[in-house]
Amino acid sequence: MRSLTILASLAAAFALAEPAWAEVGRVKSNVGAASVDRGGRLLAAGPGVTLESGDVLVTGRDGRMGITFIDGTRFAVGPNSRVTLSSFQYDRTRQTGSFVTSVDRGTLGVVSGRIAKSRRDAMRVRTPTSMLGVRGTRFVVEVP
Repeated sequence: MRSLTILASLAAAFALAEPAWAEVGRVKSNVGAASVDRGGRLLAAGPGVTLESGDVLVTGRDGRMGITFIDGTRFAVGPNSRVTLSSFQYDRTRQTGSFVTSVDRGTLGVVSGRIAKSRRDAMRVRTPTSMLGVRGTRFVVEVP
């Protein structure tokens, strides 16, 4: 009986743990040339494609992507963009976490979700020349 209790406890713990490859968001829409670079492997971006921490969103001259994250954050990635989802951690129970995004080039429109509202500097956006701390707002970043 004790073995069953321990086994049930371990199963519950693993069910609550979020693996490193866990889904952090999904592509909601795309137009033109758009892909997700996952560890050097290019995936065609289309509605329903899941995103993981570390993925790089890439669009071509005519490309655009709409993304929704599990905390309610929304991204609009413009043409000729390269945006890295550097780090994403979110506790659904407490509705807290951290989110770091890097915009290497192009444009990124953001409507922040629960992570940005959970605590100061929980969400950050890096560019080649600056670092933005987000506190629950809407904004656009453009990197030539």
